[in-house]
Amino acid sequence: MEQLTSLELCAGAGGQALGLEMAGFSHMALMELEHVACETLRLNRSHWHVVEGDLRTFNGEPWRGVDLVAGGVPCPPFSKAGKQLGEQDERNLFPDAVRIVDTCRPKAVMLENVRGLLDAVFDGYRRKIEQQIKKLGYVSEWRLLNASDFGVSQLRPRVVFVGIRKDFSDAFSWPEPGTSEPMTVGALLYDLMKANGWRGADLWRVRADSIAPTLVGGSKKHGGPDLGPTRARRAWATLGVDGIGLWDAAPSPDFIGMPRLTLRMAARLQGFPDDWQFSGGKSAMYRQIGNAFPPPVACAVGRQIHAALTTQKLFRVA
Repeated sequence: MEQLTSLELCAGAGGQALGLEMAGFSHMALMELEHVACETLRLNRSHWHVVEGDLRTFNGEPWRGVDLVAGGVPCPPFSKAGKQLGEQDERNLFPDAVRIVDTCRPKAVMLENVRGLLDAVFDGYRRKIEQQIKKLGYVSEWRLLNASDFGVSQLRPRVVFVGIRKDFSDAFSWPEPGTSEPMTVGALLYDLMKANGWRGADLWRVRADSIAPTLVGGSKKHGGPDLGPTRARRAWATLGVDGIGLWDAAPSPDFIGMPRLTLRMAARLQGFPDDWQFSGGKSAMYRQIGNAFPPPVACAVGRQIHAALTTQKLFRVA
C-alpha cells in the first residue's frame, strides 16, 4: 500500500492516529496539549514526531503540502453532557483547525466530534465551517458513524467531517457500515475476565450477550475512572458489569457478584490492540481511553480517503 502523509491535531491517546496508520498514512507530526497523552503517544510509537502544545498557537507551515490533516477537536462545546455553547465556548478549536488547513493545504481533511454537533442548534455553525472549507477548495460532508457498524463492541456514535480537495472528491465514498460484525461484551472480554481463574466467567459471558453502552471518559474537571452517570451504569448492569469504578485486575477465583472492568478491558472495548499502553494514573489513563476515537472507525474512513487520493493519482498518470 502506498504511504501517504498526515498531520494529526489534538491526537489524544492515538486512537485516530493508530487507525489512520493502519489505513496507510504516515504521520509527519502529532500535536497534543495534554502531557500525559503525549507520553502515551511516545510510549507506543517512539518514531512519531509528537508536538506538545496548544492548537491555538500551533503553526502548520512546516507541514505545508501534507496529504491529510486529521484530528479530534475538543468535544465539550457540542456535547449534550455540557451547556452546548458551541462557537461561544472558549474550548472550541474548529477555527484553529480550519486555519491550519488553510496553511497546510492538504489533499484531504478529517475531523471527528460528538453526536451533539448534529443537533439543530448547530446547523448554522456546521454550514459556516462547510463554507470556510469550500472557499479553500474542498468538497465536504458531515456523517454520523456508529462504531458498532465497524466491528467495535460498543454503542458509540461519532460525527466525522471529511473534506476532499475538488480534484480528488469524485473518487471518495464513505465506508459501508456493517462490514464487520461486533462481538458481544462477553465474547470480547471473556479471556480477560477469566485471567485470574474466576469461576463465574462462563456464566458472566452468557449474561453479557450484547455490545456495550458508550464509554464515557469525562474531563479533567469532571469524571473519574467509572463508567458514567446512573443511566449508563444501569445499562452496564444488564451486562453483569458494575459501572461504579474500575478494577486493577480481573476477578479472583471465588469472586461473587458483578465484576468491574479493568483499564485493559475498557481499551479493548474501544478498539485498541492489547499491546497499546497508556501513561499516567488510573483516572488519566481511563480519560484517554474513554475520549478516544475508536481505531477501527478511523481506519475505515482513512482507507476511503487513501483510496480516493491514490486512485485519482493513478487515473491522472494513466
